[in-house]
Amino acid sequence: MSDSMIRELVAEMTGGEIFAVWFLIGAALVFWMQAGFAMVEAGFTRAKNTGNIIMKNLMDFCIGTVVFILIGFGLLLGEDLAGLIGKPGFDLFTAYEGFDYSAFVFNLVFCATTATIVSGAMAERTKFLSYCIYSAVISALIYPIEAHWIWGGGWLSKIGFHDFAGSCAIHMVGGISALLGAAIEGSRAGKFKTDASGKIIGVNAFPGHNVAIGALGVFILWLGWYGFNGAAATSVKQLGSIFLTTTVSPAVATVVCMILTWVKYGKPDVSMCLNASLAGLVAITAGCDVTDAAGSLAIGAVSGCLVVFGVWLLDNKLHVDDPVGAVAVHCLNGIWGTLAVGFFATDKAPGYSIADSAGSTMTGLFYGGGLKLMGVQLIGFAAVAAWTALTIIAVFLIIRKLVGLRVSREDELAGLDITEHGLPSAYAGFAMLPDAIVDDAAPAVIASAAPAVEVVTAVKAVPVADTAAIRQAPAAETGAAHKFTKVQILCKEARLEALKNAMTALGITGMTVSHVMGCGQQKGKPEYYRGVPVEATLLPKIQVDIVVSKVPVRSVIETAKKVLYTGHIGDGKIFVYDVENVVKVRTGEEGYDALQDVE
Repeated sequence: MSDSMIRELVAEMTGGEIFAVWFLIGAALVFWMQAGFAMVEAGFTRAKNTGNIIMKNLMDFCIGTVVFILIGFGLLLGEDLAGLIGKPGFDLFTAYEGFDYSAFVFNLVFCATTATIVSGAMAERTKFLSYCIYSAVISALIYPIEAHWIWGGGWLSKIGFHDFAGSCAIHMVGGISALLGAAIEGSRAGKFKTDASGKIIGVNAFPGHNVAIGALGVFILWLGWYGFNGAAATSVKQLGSIFLTTTVSPAVATVVCMILTWVKYGKPDVSMCLNASLAGLVAITAGCDVTDAAGSLAIGAVSGCLVVFGVWLLDNKLHVDDPVGAVAVHCLNGIWGTLAVGFFATDKAPGYSIADSAGSTMTGLFYGGGLKLMGVQLIGFAAVAAWTALTIIAVFLIIRKLVGLRVSREDELAGLDITEHGLPSAYAGFAMLPDAIVDDAAPAVIASAAPAVEVVTAVKAVPVADTAAIRQAPAAETGAAHKFTKVQILCKEARLEALKNAMTALGITGMTVSHVMGCGQQKGKPEYYRGVPVEATLLPKIQVDIVVSKVPVRSVIETAKKVLYTGHIGDGKIFVYDVENVVKVRTGEEGYDALQDVE
């Protein structure tokens, strides 16, 4: 027997076992996507809600597991009842020795994905209890029933509807739920600018607190997507084709989004491009097994456009607050991916199996198949969308009536970490920037981890010392025989060393250096975050305080200007103040003598 024959025999004998193992590895990759969703949502939102977001992404899987055991799995894969639902049962407990363990785990991790999509769009203002309730309903009823229609032998599978890995069954369902939930719940405090009548006249940008964590989440999701799309492959050739389309579509979508945001906003938008990678993955999911390279390229290109359009549409037309872009990514591209099968399905793809109820092969419009497959895909989209919309609206309205959907304004401003979980900060040991509250109420800055919120005016918040008596005191009383001047310099931290060296060369060896936060209204071209102009925000600066008497003030100013100048916004500012007196604590020297070791 030749080597090739031996290899073929071994492959034939072990092929089934290998793909059974790969099926479970794929399920593990899909579970790992929970970490990706958690990182994306946490990174794209504010630091004061990070613990709440981690808790939600943990619990939607854990709660989902419980309800999937009790009812979800039976509704999805139980004995088909009239093509509408599976027959609920408890074979997991009563017939464990013959139970399909792999199918249970695989479908469980997919189920959890649907619920976690909703979390991002409703982030930063949803009650944790309410989230647990609607997450459980999605995993127990909404997802399993429509997934049965598609994958459990239900009526859509019988007419040839194709959704290989879940553009429709998972992402569109999660995206529609996210859109309706965010709309019913309302926007975060200060997200939209309103006039005196309450009419929305603008949008405020709320930049995510950690783009690096968000990017890590996207890479985790992209890795997990190879299991998401590829786990159900039945041959190495089909698996290779799925991996190819799953790579091409998100890559093209990201490039297209980068170009669009670069042209539209003057610079390529980082967070939007990260969204575009996910959008390309969502869109290719339905047809990853039946499209070729050209088809996946076209699907990805449209996805990149849809992300930019979707974010703009929600912010500027629908006025729906979606902090992480879940609707643009999952809803719009879930719909697009479902319909794209009707355009780009080709029977040249390995393992092609789309057929109507009579067994006749159907292909996409652009591959000579006419409109038949597109009609089937439209029916599936409409049916699943209607089921999702009706059920999730009922769920949200019932929750809002019984326990309330969103937290109070005070809790929202303080942050859900402290108010919902008693967690002062998800970043213990790190000093986090406060959030500037942009609202129609009196302006205030609320500490991210503050246990209580009190909005006060600057006059009440900042103690002011009356120095009139000191300023009016005679020079003899203060020991001042020379003129003393304080030069205060605000600059970028990167220029501190050069400034220090220049001041030393000038004869100044004593200075006070502080890390401060500040902002200024800059003229010129605005900066954008996800297509929304960014308001002035606090940025880190260095403050250098120097008191001089012998060294000419003008020399200090000119030297600092020369060292700090780059011609770019943010070079800094110099302030000059009169000083009444200087006292050296160690020796008791005052006035001119007290400065002699520092200038």
